[in-house]
Amino acid sequence: MASNYDYIVIGAGIQGSFTSYQLVKRKKKTLLLEQFTLPHTRGSSHGQTRIIRKAYDQDFYTQMMDEGYKLWAQLERESGVKLYRRTGLLVMGPENSESYLDFKSTLEKNKTPMVVLTPDNFSQHIPNVILADGDGAFVDTTAGVLYADRALKVAQEHFQKLGGVIKDQEKVTDIKPGPIVTVSTSAGVYQAKGLVITAGPWTTKLLTHIDLHLPLTVVKINVCYWKEKIPDSYHVKKRFPCFLLTEGEEAGDHIYGLPSNEYPGLMKICYHNGSETDPDQRDKQTDTADIDILRRYITRSFPGLIPEPAVVESCMYTLTPDRHFVLDRHPAYGNIVIGAGFSGHGFKFGPVIGKLLCELSLGEVPSYDLTPFRISRFQTNLKSSL
Repeated sequence: MASNYDYIVIGAGIQGSFTSYQLVKRKKKTLLLEQFTLPHTRGSSHGQTRIIRKAYDQDFYTQMMDEGYKLWAQLERESGVKLYRRTGLLVMGPENSESYLDFKSTLEKNKTPMVVLTPDNFSQHIPNVILADGDGAFVDTTAGVLYADRALKVAQEHFQKLGGVIKDQEKVTDIKPGPIVTVSTSAGVYQAKGLVITAGPWTTKLLTHIDLHLPLTVVKINVCYWKEKIPDSYHVKKRFPCFLLTEGEEAGDHIYGLPSNEYPGLMKICYHNGSETDPDQRDKQTDTADIDILRRYITRSFPGLIPEPAVVESCMYTLTPDRHFVLDRHPAYGNIVIGAGFSGHGFKFGPVIGKLLCELSLGEVPSYDLTPFRISRFQTNLKSSL
């Protein structure tokens, strides 16, 4: 006998948890399904910290984060849990490059508070970092550190307090679309008038049940922590900021970092890309090309760090070809909504994305123009037998 709900959400990462929370706030009987035991470190929402920023090379992200900051602050007030610490974000990159100039002009256009640094005053403001010749630098002063583990826990607790149901250790084995969607798991059968899929790296596998293939690539990221030669040189209490390098001589993708805080004496610095992997066999992927890039970069730019990672953890990104999210209804089944392809930069948007996926599920006009996030942009790649 199937259990009945108004909505089912598959995947209890940050996006699924906030979507469920928004649905239950709207008085919808909601079930949140998770294949692993909560909490877990198998997907893309674990770990202690993420960067929160308005600094982007696209207006729509900067504008969405205006509301994002407000929603995070509201959640902090409601929960009494500290979720965010302002540190600023140092953005560096070749000063005449398209990427760096796009980041800078987007903040200027959107009147985001920022401080532009020069080669003459850079070291006075940012000690223990070497700015490459020809690189520009500015600080997004609104940016900071999000406490990710706490944020995920708070979102799930709020969902449950409002009557939402979480069932973990339930892997989805089948989805039958229709006016009433039937979801079968390893432990039960559930029915609802609407379904939201926020399954991160497992999205592709789930979409096969509903005849849809999106061009999503799952990569394993080596999350590296680097030891300070002198303790606290890059510590958050010394007002050292988060940073983002748009591109450098080592590689074409972003390199980003957070001040030492979560592990005493260690600074998190990562490369914003990785090697393709199967999410069910993540650790079979042992490529360390990203760590080699980081070693070279740290040797060149961070003289106060030992250029050998002291701790390496794992995360997965689910990438779209253009690195923009997928926030849309299924092309054939309007009561199935998909949130996917967050491409390693979706966590900070969690409260906004939850609201948008809720609006899509309820058939409302979304709060933002979702053109950049539509499935139809992949038309040439789209494989569907519908």
